[in-house]
Amino acid sequence: MSELSFEVLGVEAERHAAAPTLNVGLRIGEHTGERVHAVALNAQVRIDAQRRSYDEDERAGVVDLFGDPARWGSTLKPFLWTQAAAMVQGFRESTEAQLPMIVTYDFDVAAAKYLNALRGGEVPLSLSFSGTVFTRGSGGFSVERIPWHHDVDHRMPVQVWQELIAHHFPGKGWLRLDHTTITALQRFKSRRGLLSHDEACAVLLREAGVHTP
Repeated sequence: MSELSFEVLGVEAERHAAAPTLNVGLRIGEHTGERVHAVALNAQVRIDAQRRSYDEDERAGVVDLFGDPARWGSTLKPFLWTQAAAMVQGFRESTEAQLPMIVTYDFDVAAAKYLNALRGGEVPLSLSFSGTVFTRGSGGFSVERIPWHHDVDHRMPVQVWQELIAHHFPGKGWLRLDHTTITALQRFKSRRGLLSHDEACAVLLREAGVHTP
């Protein structure tokens, strides 16, 4: 049986992907001397929200997720961010690989809402690895499952997320609206002679007494 270990080297924004993508740099080790022919690698990535502190603005930004800070002792818990997969080429002893994570900026998704609320510092992550290892067995190729106990903690700078989103959505945000809401907003924009949906939202906020920066 092969014996694998995993180390996270860092997380970087992928500049040339069509969708927002983060690359997780990995070092994978094999400790029995067995040659690995390939690894079909899966990873579950969680945000360990309880493993960092929050300033006043950040606390206001995550109230929708965790409730009033007075309750955070029971509500501030890890939650799933995303799942990722990669094929790792053959190696002996150790190799380095990239694990691409396609992420979303949809504010209806908890992770995007959480990350957008952070102003600085680090995002505490926990990665759980699984998958399939292909090695040379006595009768040909041997196939082994990677057990789920391979958990690795990593602290990703918030700046990595901010740079990724600024690259794909420069100066913009992303909201998912119901079709009826979009239709009503379009009619309001046309009736007022406004040039964009952003301007229409600004007018509605101003008339509701909410002032934008």
